[in-house]
Amino acid sequence: MKKYLEGIKFGLLLQFAIGPICLMVFNTAKNSGFLVAFTLVLVVALVDAFYITISCLGASNFLKNKKTLKLFKAVGSIILVLFGLNIILNVFGIKIIPGFSLNPNYKNILLQGLIIALSNPLTIIFWGTMLSAKIIEDNLSKKELIIFCIGLVSATLLFLTSVSLIGSVFHSFINEKLTSVSNILVGLLIIYYGFKLYFTNTTK
Repeated sequence: MKKYLEGIKFGLLLQFAIGPICLMVFNTAKNSGFLVAFTLVLVVALVDAFYITISCLGASNFLKNKKTLKLFKAVGSIILVLFGLNIILNVFGIKIIPGFSLNPNYKNILLQGLIIALSNPLTIIFWGTMLSAKIIEDNLSKKELIIFCIGLVSATLLFLTSVSLIGSVFHSFINEKLTSVSNILVGLLIIYYGFKLYFTNTTK
């Protein structure tokens, strides 16, 4: 239980570094309500669990190759920029990604969530580095590492569920004009994260 609580505590600290996933969850809750956003949260948590698992298996070493990492970063950056542009243009009734709208349903939010959650290859390197340091620092056994990682995924669920609830409150109270402005701002921020991903220096 101690390692599980440590995982939650550490995971919650990491969640406060607001990124594109948090913005997507908030925007989905604001536009489509809590239940659709919560579906997205579950998808993101599953992707986190997947990334953590393959990081533990050493897959982060694969991305330490500069050419491989550059390719994955470029693909991830393009995905984020396209998502951001799609959100902005949707405000004006224009779609550049078929099936991806500002008001997603349970069917397309699954695909939408998978694509954007998987778009950042640096997450694998981050989890691999962080978990390696944690194993060395605390001399974690295999069982303790598993429990700690379950705590990390639980933190993702707790934090993003809270974001969904906040977004759903906005869904109930803000008018159409403010919603449009908010969607444009979210789109711009996601585009920013796309460029930030590509130009992030991972050699230090």
